[in-house]
Amino acid sequence: MRMLVMFSSTIGSAVGWWAGAPFGIMTAFMVSMVGTAIGVWAGRRLATHWGL
Repeated sequence: MRMLVMFSSTIGSAVGWWAGAPFGIMTAFMVSMVGTAIGVWAGRRLATHWGL
């Protein structure tokens, strides 16, 4: 479960950074944090669904 959450949060963070980067580094950082939170949520939900 921990590995899945870590992987999904990393992916969410990268997607957030990619989405926010055209608007500046601070925007990229903030959107990356939101992406991390969404990744953690999605990873935990997926792990629970799979029974991990």
